[in-house]
Amino acid sequence: MPWSLTVGHIYGTAVRIHVTFLLFLVWIWVAYYQRGGSGAAWEGVAFVALLFLCVLLHEFGHIFAARRYGVKTPEVTLWPFGGIARLERIPEKPSEELVVALAGPAVNVVIALVLILVLGGTTGVEHLENIDNPQIGLLAKLAGANIFLVVFNLIPAFPMDGGRVLRALLAMRMGHAQATQTAASIGQALAIGLGFLGIFGNPMLIIIAVFVFLAASGEAGTVQMRQAARGVLVQDAMITHFETLGTQASVGDAAEALIRTTQKEFPVVDGGGHLRGVLTRDAMIRALQAGGPQAPVIEAMQADIPTLPVRAPLDQALKLLTESRAPVLGALDAEGRLAGLLSPENVGEMMMLRAAQPEARFGPWARRGAGPSGPTGPGIGAG
Repeated sequence: MPWSLTVGHIYGTAVRIHVTFLLFLVWIWVAYYQRGGSGAAWEGVAFVALLFLCVLLHEFGHIFAARRYGVKTPEVTLWPFGGIARLERIPEKPSEELVVALAGPAVNVVIALVLILVLGGTTGVEHLENIDNPQIGLLAKLAGANIFLVVFNLIPAFPMDGGRVLRALLAMRMGHAQATQTAASIGQALAIGLGFLGIFGNPMLIIIAVFVFLAASGEAGTVQMRQAARGVLVQDAMITHFETLGTQASVGDAAEALIRTTQKEFPVVDGGGHLRGVLTRDAMIRALQAGGPQAPVIEAMQADIPTLPVRAPLDQALKLLTESRAPVLGALDAEGRLAGLLSPENVGEMMMLRAAQPEARFGPWARRGAGPSGPTGPGIGAG
């Protein structure tokens, strides 16, 4: 996750804090300082820190439940609005997703009950309504906050747990893709409602509404793409017409190719046609600024580009693209030479074409406006 700091690892999961969360702590300190001085400021920061410890425990509720079904979690990131655990995949069975989704709020229920017992059962609704009141004790506010986390997270909208609970319940009666689309539509409707409430009340609701709306759209799009990839091979979706760069090419050569074509990523291949790396447009611009047009392409390229055989399943390629976060994926022929490129953009284009003509079969096809030379063509400065 960009702009996030890794603070440790717990059972193989990286725990990260986004920079905006640190800025949020500073804002909390200033806000409480203005209301009650340094004592109140540090108490406010302590409360937020303990609250986000509860959020972290909430996320590990999801993580440990997912591991029960063989799903790993590479990282969990704390943001000002909560935590996000990145599962390597969604459990396939609706009942499994239901358990994973409910595991997080269940942790907050346990925390709230323990705190209420410690306080002797004195926590009431007023602690939930006046959570920022300095007259209310820290543990009482923390208990109220955990109750709020349970209620808020069970709102049936992605990426909240309630959206995943709703999808799991719907998927028990309909297909996963249709369940996702229905749950996403409900989530977007609720996000619009939150936005209206934010206009006339708390502006923070507007930010949450935008995040929820976009997250619901992204979830639906991801599932649709995965659905479209079923039964399709990499060679059916890969780009086959593109220009390559040789290992001896300069960044200036790449800049000329950028102007001449519509490509944004240029594969760097050796004399045998084997992929050595990919030079992206952004990396090209940075290299031009730092070293000028004579800078070697091989020093500016991204070398760790994942590859797959052309006859590999497309859903496997999508998973590899997501996990590696690479700009493109290299498709290799039987001799290990670069035969095509696969990017989220051209997969999305294929998905739209398949949706428009569901009965049609699409073989290898090229991005419009691609350069004339193919993956085994001369390229620029081939070495």
